[in-house]
Amino acid sequence: MTMTRTRLEAAERTVLAPFAAFADASRGRVHDERESPYRTAFQKDRDRVIHTSAFRRLEYKTQVFVNYAGDYYRTRLTHTLEVVQVARSIARALGVNEDLAETIALAHDLGHPPFGHAGERTLNRLAEGIGGFDHNQQSLRIVTEIERRYPSFPGLNLSWETLEGIMKHETEYDVPDPSWGPDERPGVEAQVVNVADEIAYNAHDLDDGLRSGHLDVREVARVPLIGRLLERLGIDPNGFGTRDRYVLVRELLGLVIDEVIDHTAARIRAAGLHTIDDVRRHPVTVVGPGPDLTSELAALKRFLYERFYFHHRLIRMTRKADHILERIFLAYCTTPEMLSPEVRSQAETLGRERAVVDYLAGMTDRFAIDEYQRLFDPTSLT
Repeated sequence: MTMTRTRLEAAERTVLAPFAAFADASRGRVHDERESPYRTAFQKDRDRVIHTSAFRRLEYKTQVFVNYAGDYYRTRLTHTLEVVQVARSIARALGVNEDLAETIALAHDLGHPPFGHAGERTLNRLAEGIGGFDHNQQSLRIVTEIERRYPSFPGLNLSWETLEGIMKHETEYDVPDPSWGPDERPGVEAQVVNVADEIAYNAHDLDDGLRSGHLDVREVARVPLIGRLLERLGIDPNGFGTRDRYVLVRELLGLVIDEVIDHTAARIRAAGLHTIDDVRRHPVTVVGPGPDLTSELAALKRFLYERFYFHHRLIRMTRKADHILERIFLAYCTTPEMLSPEVRSQAETLGRERAVVDYLAGMTDRFAIDEYQRLFDPTSLT
């Protein structure tokens, strides 16, 4: 039996929960086009995201450590893949659309500039006079304007539900677009990705901090959630090894994912949510862990902020990133003749500063560093 799009859509109707996003009920695309005979609308969106230049460049963009810091640390791409894994696990258990959750997760960080959140802060400051810079907004611009892969329309022409998930991506680092249905919650799939993002970066940043030696497990053990896990697993912080780190991070992920599933299902039942419109009209989001674990995760985040993200070695790299991006930005804006013909053409349409910010945002860590050397090192070839 061939699994056509029609059969896949029919299978969704028999398997998924009534409050899920169904591909055959999508609000559609901005530009009319024929749907795939063997993929649902959300599967088609997923494939388009994966084939973008912006997605491939995530491999060489900072998560916490700059790309060249080591081969084993997370990059923005591996972070994205871990978010996908967590999101699919939660979506599957809740009976919502895995394909849509996967697609939103794959696209959620497309707009991130080089050097992680440090790079975003720098670009936002440099672009203050033209409306600033926000990676959520940039993700939307990438999939609706910047990527030019199809002759009939700009961007990727993604479905409305995928765009909603990108624009309503919300974590401690991410602010949703207030113009995109400000009085409505996003669907469950988008909410799942929001929570999966936080779950993934808490776990893998802890892992990278311990691996790198920036964090001492004896100090991490003072965080109630981690101390409780270490005790339950019988791991002695004074004899902590590589395998213990694997076990700790794996169990942390499993604990949080299981609780998110249990508490979310309970909230949906208690609220009597039966359709995706019920979810959107509900006054609060429904996906997330219970209050006790939420408090414990907040304590872990505070610890990572104080002891890892603001470690003096990472602060040094943050300062370097700010310097590199600012110098390149000023050089391009002052002497636009140094820009490629393609970027100069975009400057005529978007304005010089916005075109330069777009160009900088699309750079990988490595390309930005190399470009800095080409511009300012007399011994480097231009």
